[in-house]
Amino acid sequence: MSEAQERAWSELSAQFLISVERDAAATSVRPGAAVEPAAVWGREAPLVVEIGSGQGHAIVRAAASHPEQDFLAVEVFKAGLARTMLDADRAGARNLRLVEANAPEVLEHLLPEASADEVWVFFPDPWHKKKHTKRRLVTDSFASLAARALRDGGMLRLATDWEDYARQMRTVLDDAPDFERAYEGDWAQRFQGRVLTAFERKGARAGRVIRDLTYRRRDRP
Repeated sequence: MSEAQERAWSELSAQFLISVERDAAATSVRPGAAVEPAAVWGREAPLVVEIGSGQGHAIVRAAASHPEQDFLAVEVFKAGLARTMLDADRAGARNLRLVEANAPEVLEHLLPEASADEVWVFFPDPWHKKKHTKRRLVTDSFASLAARALRDGGMLRLATDWEDYARQMRTVLDDAPDFERAYEGDWAQRFQGRVLTAFERKGARAGRVIRDLTYRRRDRP
């Protein structure tokens, strides 16, 4: 990490970072280690969770723009989390918390069932080489975990600049029994709550089309 990121981690972790009970791995979450959102944020408010928040550009802007909502950034890379804390502090985003943990374990163990109003997955690693596609995040099991964390009627929002991954996501979620499309046509309209980042601009300059998907969590029986 840079000197500024090291300082941010040292000085701001107590304010922004959620302490996690670990299992075997450094970024794991111990089963049964759920947090209570009202206790973490000190209030009852709609909760938005971003999976793979990177350096936090999207979620910091969203948190600063919507103080009436709570936000959780999930990321495994310490440098990205440090940058997120630094920017959140500058933006005054006191409604943002971060967790250094594997996303599926956060959805399965850390968040109580039906606690999230929205889950965001923006530009996950495409693992575009054929031999690596099995490492992709959005799978049948991920869909089940996202459905567990979302309240009835909650939204799952995704975006990618890799067409074959977009099609895979769409197939997975169209087949997921707990979700229904919240858009018409082949692709959803661009989610206006997602800020235009340098990463997205880079993909567009490379000629890759950005594709959005939006799914609604069906009501539980």
